[in-house]
Amino acid sequence: MIILNSIRSMFYSTSLVHLSIGNVFLIIVGMIMIYLAIAKKYEPFLLLGIGFGCIIANIPGNELIKQGGLISYFYLGVKKVVFPPLIFLGVGAMTDFGPMIANPSIMVLGAFAHIGIFVAIIGAKVLHFTLAESGAIGIIGGADGPMAIYVTQTLAPHLMAQISVAAYSYMALMPLIQPPIMKLLTTKKERNIMMKQARVVSKREKICFPILITVIIDLLLPPIAPLITMLMLGNLMRESGVVDRLAKTAGGSFMNVITIMLTLSIGSTMAADTFLTVKTIKIVVLGLIAFMVGTAGGVLGAKFLNKLSGGKINPLIGSAGIASVPIAARVSHSVGLQENKYNFLIMHAMGPNLAGVFGTAIAGGILITLISH
Repeated sequence: MIILNSIRSMFYSTSLVHLSIGNVFLIIVGMIMIYLAIAKKYEPFLLLGIGFGCIIANIPGNELIKQGGLISYFYLGVKKVVFPPLIFLGVGAMTDFGPMIANPSIMVLGAFAHIGIFVAIIGAKVLHFTLAESGAIGIIGGADGPMAIYVTQTLAPHLMAQISVAAYSYMALMPLIQPPIMKLLTTKKERNIMMKQARVVSKREKICFPILITVIIDLLLPPIAPLITMLMLGNLMRESGVVDRLAKTAGGSFMNVITIMLTLSIGSTMAADTFLTVKTIKIVVLGLIAFMVGTAGGVLGAKFLNKLSGGKINPLIGSAGIASVPIAARVSHSVGLQENKYNFLIMHAMGPNLAGVFGTAIAGGILITLISH
């Protein structure tokens, strides 16, 4: 009897007694994310941390995510919108805007690929979300995680968990979501189009670009100025050539630290008692629709430009108009390689991909301006 009481007492002191079916389900979801990150290599920098955060969020009583726990402090970076500008700083330090500067005409693909944002907004309103909630949900379609966090914190902070998880999860799963749509909407002949190399962009152009963009965005779209300003600062560090150490730090070790904290924070919001709701299901479905429509819009837009150019533009680069840099560009490139192992589309796809960043920023700025005032 004493032994049985001891065993019973030990059992009730563990987290097992508080484990719900919802917790078990999301622990499995977290394990699937980790599997996709390791076995399938679907953006492991995102899915590994989110999946692990999801697992620990569903182990009752975990000290890491309790108030005052380590990850609860990480989450302040999301809640106080500290991480998004810092992520943009790192992205800017790693990014060459040359492909977009060299061929500005394909910037329009960033607009075509963002039709998913507005489809999701309409869908959210139909499902009885408020206008502010609909705007936050719609921005998932931009495929820009930091921007999704930034807009959501302004318009609908109570949906931060659902929207941030949906945005980053779909970004990581782009290699799974986009290719079937791209192949469905293009012919084999179109996928085999080999584009000419773009002109060489001068160093002076690359230095002037971030300065001019900062001035223009800060003057015309103040609501999203913090993100674009930091993006351009990181890029200026890269292109100036005089602060290589800072540029490498911003795009390297510093970016890695922020990514660890951000992904764990996002995953830690997936606790079963607050995450497994009908509202979450609606948001996840709307986010997927936004991604699919955006991909289709970008490809169809590129097909239109291909006709105007006399067959010189490969429609596959249109899918990269979604703003996830450089994930979307890599998907365009990989699908092109499947058709022709000599067809290197990565630099051509970077043009619309980078245009997509500005497209999402503009859409986010407009939504914040129109809805929050």
